[in-house]
Amino acid sequence: MSGKLTHFDEAGQAHMVDVSAKEITDRTAIATGQVIMEPATLALVMDGTARKGDVLGVARLAGIMGAKKTADLIPLCHPLPVTKVALDLVPDEELPGVRITATVKTSGQTGVEMEALTAVSTAALTVYDMLKAAEKGMRIEGIKLLAKTGGKSGTYEATT
Repeated sequence: MSGKLTHFDEAGQAHMVDVSAKEITDRTAIATGQVIMEPATLALVMDGTARKGDVLGVARLAGIMGAKKTADLIPLCHPLPVTKVALDLVPDEELPGVRITATVKTSGQTGVEMEALTAVSTAALTVYDMLKAAEKGMRIEGIKLLAKTGGKSGTYEATT
C-alpha cells in the first residue's frame, strides 16, 4: 500500500487529483457484492412475482446509471467517458440472495474502480428497494473491488 493519499494536498486539504500528465490507457474494473434475503423473498425474484416487477432487470439498469453518475455522487471523482458497463445479477439459493458483479471499462487517465463499486452499490440498493415490501431485514454485504487493469499502478486482483 502506498503511504501517500492522493486526494489531500500538503496542508491536508481535500482536492481533485490532477491527472492531466497521466498516460491514456485502457482501464477496466470489476466489483462485486450481494443482497442477502430470506428464501421466500428470493423466490419472488426467481419466480418473477415481486410486486414492483422485474427486480433483476431494473437493478441492472440502475447499476448502469449509477456507474455513469459516479462523479455526481462522489465529490472528488473525475467525470469519465465510460465505454462499457455490464452488470450480472445472479440469484443464489445458497446465500440466499442475489450476487452482483459489475464490469466497467474506459480509455482514459484515471481508473474506473469507483464506477464499478457505485454500479454494484446502486444495483444492490435497487434490489432492496424493489423487495422491501416483502422483507425489510435484507442485508447488503461484501461490496468490494475484485480486479482492475490499466494505468500506472497496473493490475490488481483481490486475494479473497
